[in-house]
Amino acid sequence: MTVIGLLLTLVIIFSMQADLIWNNPLHILLIAIPLIIQTFIIFFVTYGACKVIKLPFNISAPAGFVGASNFFELAVAVAIALFPMNPGVALATIVGVLTEVPVMLILVRIANKTQHCFNK
Repeated sequence: MTVIGLLLTLVIIFSMQADLIWNNPLHILLIAIPLIIQTFIIFFVTYGACKVIKLPFNISAPAGFVGASNFFELAVAVAIALFPMNPGVALATIVGVLTEVPVMLILVRIANKTQHCFNK
């Protein structure tokens, strides 16, 4: 249910900003690609460091996710409250949410599949 609720939220956000997103594909790529790379790098550095110092999985995985999270949900709220008439600010935060959520879901899958590496 949580994943369905999360994806439904993304659909609602996407539909509310659809014109802005469709009219700025290059901007979307310029925002999304570095965010994706950054999220993966920070997660794997943190997750790997936890493995090296022999922390258990139940500490390592959350540490990786907290480190890699960009808290775009807060950024969306702030952007809408402070810059309601500036679509560029909203675009950056919306792209962040639309990028971060699927990437984090992929990282959850990777963490769950590598959990056995921490039980040695």
